[in-house]
Amino acid sequence: QEFRFAEREVYIRRDPSTGDVILSRRPESWDGFLAAIQGSAVPADFLAERAQDEQPRDPLAGLE
Repeated sequence: QEFRFAEREVYIRRDPSTGDVILSRRPESWDGFLAAIQGSAVPADFLAERAQDEQPRDPLAGLE
């Protein structure tokens, strides 16, 4: 019972360096996340449209 969660849902992730599986409780609100990103610098052109022309490609290139 030491490792039981009172919640019905948990987050599951794998540590990329060790491969360990990590279970954590689901946050009750997004307040902590929103506070963390509030002070971060986001470039003015973030998610802006890119002026990038289409590149014609053969969808079957490389197939024999």
